Amino acid sequence: MSEFATRDARYVSSPVQLTWVKDLSTTQNIDAIKLKDILCDPMIKECWQFNYLFHLDFLMSALDPDTRHLVQVRVVHGSWKREDSNRIELEELSAAYPNVKLITAYIPEAFGTHHSKMMILIRHDDTAQVIIHTANMIPRDWQNMTQAMWRSPLLPLQSLIPASTKEREPAAYPIGSGERFKVDLLYYLNAYGNRLSDLTKQLVNYDFSSVRAALITSTPSRQKIKGRKPSHQTSFGWLGLGEVLSTIPISPGDSASPSNIVMQISSIATLGQYPRWIQQFQSTLSKSATSSTARTPTTFFANREAKTSSPTFNIIFPTPSEIRVSLDGYNSGGSIHTKIQSAAQQKQLAYLRPLFCHWMNDTPNRRRAERNRAAPHIKTYIRFSDASREKIDWAMVTSANLSTQAWGALEKDGEVRVSSYEIGVVVWPELYKERDEEAVMVPVFGKDMPDDDDDDDDDDDEKSVSTRGESGTKQENAKKRAIVGFRMPYDLPLVPYQDNEDPWCATMVHEEPDWRGVVWK
Repeated sequence: MSEFATRDARYVSSPVQLTWVKDLSTTQNIDAIKLKDILCDPMIKECWQFNYLFHLDFLMSALDPDTRHLVQVRVVHGSWKREDSNRIELEELSAAYPNVKLITAYIPEAFGTHHSKMMILIRHDDTAQVIIHTANMIPRDWQNMTQAMWRSPLLPLQSLIPASTKEREPAAYPIGSGERFKVDLLYYLNAYGNRLSDLTKQLVNYDFSSVRAALITSTPSRQKIKGRKPSHQTSFGWLGLGEVLSTIPISPGDSASPSNIVMQISSIATLGQYPRWIQQFQSTLSKSATSSTARTPTTFFANREAKTSSPTFNIIFPTPSEIRVSLDGYNSGGSIHTKIQSAAQQKQLAYLRPLFCHWMNDTPNRRRAERNRAAPHIKTYIRFSDASREKIDWAMVTSANLSTQAWGALEKDGEVRVSSYEIGVVVWPELYKERDEEAVMVPVFGKDMPDDDDDDDDDDDEKSVSTRGESGTKQENAKKRAIVGFRMPYDLPLVPYQDNEDPWCATMVHEEPDWRGVVWK
């Protein structure tokens, strides 16, 4: 992250970046990141890759050509069945790379997947780096689709640990601190068993204090709700999400313009009994430090005009017409999933439709993210402060889509059952303030760094003025402000679906040709 300061404010670049899109112009790819920007570095000693899908030749081609044969590459995948075609391909390709080791994650759940997307780099300069992102390790995901990543600073080895730190109890580490991030990352990695012991033994020795983010993870697990006590580590799934969000301060909502939580995902699963699970998930997303017991909405049809201080909700998901005109046409639709054919799926669609908004946006005077035609594989959950969507209370980038497998489901025995491996980060403005600063997070479009145009706060209270001495000389007393950007993947304002519009469904036939003349069968 970079920053610059003026007399009144310090501007901090977005902690989340978008990936480079091959068929967009350079001006549409400002501050965007390519895979080679991360991996083509001769200082990388070990490269740990966690993902759902891999194309091994593609991954290896991103490493520095002079040193790629020396890098110890560890590929952590979830294709545990020996007859799995993905596993067979991985094993065949890995034969050409003696420095590649395949590690299979154990998945006890029938519908669980290893969906986490993370890189951990161990470097020759005694530093390490954690990258959490949204792309499968295949060419299509890194070329013409909208993806995002969060990168830690380079983490140094702990050469000298103060005695006071050694004696400190883990419970003292607050959520959002680098120390808590480290605890939660090791907790997640330990869920793999001894398969990752070579990695965890190394990470223990690195200093994470420069990290400013909260880690949100899922692993195949069962967790009790009743009798839960505060822990020094964050729970998995939506229980952990609630624990994190309950520590984030949120300004009281204005009944005339309530906060707005926007869920933008690339897959929507069958969400169980209508509408219990989605209401529970909404309730979790509504939590904050000012109202950690946020009430469940009385109805899932969270009307954007409702006169209530509870958050309103929207879901961004592409329609068939948006997939047809995307850069890869229907081919990009193979990475975006929901089902709407059966009676149960139609019932789910009926209660989701009032929340659906378009991925593409042609509204006049819109704020342009420059990603309209790059179909979304990214997953973001953002709480905007009010209906204007000019300020952000918190933002999350994650591998987790809208599904019970990813976030967990409440069982009859009172346990939350999580089926899949997922990983993401949550950021909020207070993490980036220094000393007596006040902090605000703002959406930024087409770039990572905010500027004066992104900060529209004209509140006189922020710039109070005092008079000193007989001369009447005025001096500003206002606190300096930290203006933190968050790089937006979609345009604002949002445009809701029309009543006759449906989300894209990859398991349906689409006879209308895409822009390349291809039909989808």
